[in-house]
Amino acid sequence: MNSTVRSAVDLTSKMRSGLQSVGTVETLVCPPFVSLAAVAAIFEGTEVRIGAQNIHHKEDGAYTGEVSATMVKELCDYVILGHSERRQLFGETDATVNLKVKLALDTGLKPIVCVGEDLADRESGRHLETVEQQLTRSIEGIAYSPDLVVAYEPVWAIGTGQAANPVQVQEIIAHLRRVLRSLYGTASAANVRLLYGGSVNSTNVGDFLSKTDVNGALVGSASLDADAFVQIARTVAVTSSQ
Repeated sequence: MNSTVRSAVDLTSKMRSGLQSVGTVETLVCPPFVSLAAVAAIFEGTEVRIGAQNIHHKEDGAYTGEVSATMVKELCDYVILGHSERRQLFGETDATVNLKVKLALDTGLKPIVCVGEDLADRESGRHLETVEQQLTRSIEGIAYSPDLVVAYEPVWAIGTGQAANPVQVQEIIAHLRRVLRSLYGTASAANVRLLYGGSVNSTNVGDFLSKTDVNGALVGSASLDADAFVQIARTVAVTSSQ
């Protein structure tokens, strides 16, 4: 929940040319709902994709203040679902995330499904169990789709400046890949993009992307700095090509 429409336009206008020059990876920006149309207009005619930060789990109806999948589908391609802040602050559960993932796919949106353990789970050694449970429940009953994206975001690393180290990230993401293999088979699981999010910046993103199963980054506060975000995209492109 950052930026006004005017400041979002200013921020993304500064990103436009830099992101256009990053041609070997897919880049995506996810502004607040009020700025979706304006930001989409900034990137019209480019390869940069637009995403929403959330949707309601119903198609439409008497849900004052909520935003539906069909509303955002006219403005974007992706939607972030199950972000830890939605789970922690707004009571979202794996069950509601599951409903949203189904609706997103049915509507033609590409869901970015977020999972991640808190500090208590990490310190007790339950981190693998926690993220496996979140993932399996969030995509329960959902057939494999090439549009599915999964993001690992350890709660204890989000917005704290304390990123997980690359070894920790690879352990979790490799486990998520194994879970996906058990659900969809080896070939399909290999095609699901797995992202890391949690205090990602231009200095550390290359270390994460150098790990075998990490396919990209879900960038938080660093995306509020146009130069920093463009540099992250460039680093991802270079690391991915090696």
